[in-house]
Amino acid sequence: MSRSGFWDNPERAQKIIRQRKSAAEPLEAYEEYLEQLEDMEIMLQLAEEDDDRSVVDDIRDELAGLRERVAQLQTALLLPGKYDSEDAIVQLHPGAGGLDAQDWVQMLLRMYDRWAERSGFSTETLDLLPGEEAGLKSATFSVRGENAYGLLKAEQGIHRLVRVSPFDSSGRRHTSFAAVDVMPDLPDAPEVEIQQEDLRIDTFRASGAGGQHVNTADSAVRITHEPTGIVATCQNERSQHKNRATAMKILRARLLQRRQQEREEQLQSLRGEQEDIAWGNQIRSYVFHPYNMVKDHRTDMETGNVEAVMDGQLDDFIRAYLEQAVNEDNQGRSASNS
Repeated sequence: MSRSGFWDNPERAQKIIRQRKSAAEPLEAYEEYLEQLEDMEIMLQLAEEDDDRSVVDDIRDELAGLRERVAQLQTALLLPGKYDSEDAIVQLHPGAGGLDAQDWVQMLLRMYDRWAERSGFSTETLDLLPGEEAGLKSATFSVRGENAYGLLKAEQGIHRLVRVSPFDSSGRRHTSFAAVDVMPDLPDAPEVEIQQEDLRIDTFRASGAGGQHVNTADSAVRITHEPTGIVATCQNERSQHKNRATAMKILRARLLQRRQQEREEQLQSLRGEQEDIAWGNQIRSYVFHPYNMVKDHRTDMETGNVEAVMDGQLDDFIRAYLEQAVNEDNQGRSASNS
């Protein structure tokens, strides 16, 4: 940055500034936390010399807050991916389970909304399709904040619910499934080029709850990328123009996600035959009956406090997954080098 001509290429300069900021922030936070810890040690020594126990509770509270901030920093250091610092787009879809699966989608939507609120992120509903009788047929929303995608990518996969169904008059236990799809929100991603002639754009009348104009005008937009068959839909706004812009954002994110998956498959083929690393169709099970338990099948992280998890306490699951992913990546690189 100190070299002459640094600003001759503004786009490259901004990229380097972002890289510098990303590299410096964890170090600056670490140094700040060390200073806070040293201050607490000095306060404790002075209190001990003066036989003053009144500050002990204050130090204990400060230490608890410091532990939480250190944990957040440690989690942030587990996000080396190219797009991890970006906002996220999340899509929820019901799987097997009928009405229970649609209700499960609505429950997951609330869970992620509460998690985002706890984490200091903001959310925006991009598309919502209510079920005819209950729950949601699909939900798409954005999560905005530093590292939103890096954290939420841990949630991608099939989520399984086991409970006594409120839709079963006999009170029997049901199992249902929902898919969580997470993409980085990159509206101006240069990596994704979309040719206008490759798009089929359809407009239709929005369904579900909404104002008079929403339900009587063809404001909803469906964009199909014909070369890949990827479809993006938005019907949440009254303006067809806004719905089209949002649908394009979702389409661009899904195309980028597809490209990343293709690259990963290519790398996997180059590595040769490996053991199956899948844990079944579901990545996590939420059991409400006959006992209470949430278990992540990738990491074996589990808790009996189902209510807390459904209220957005997901950080332990997310961190366990990120730690495992980093360890597996390091092991893969070591194997490749050898």
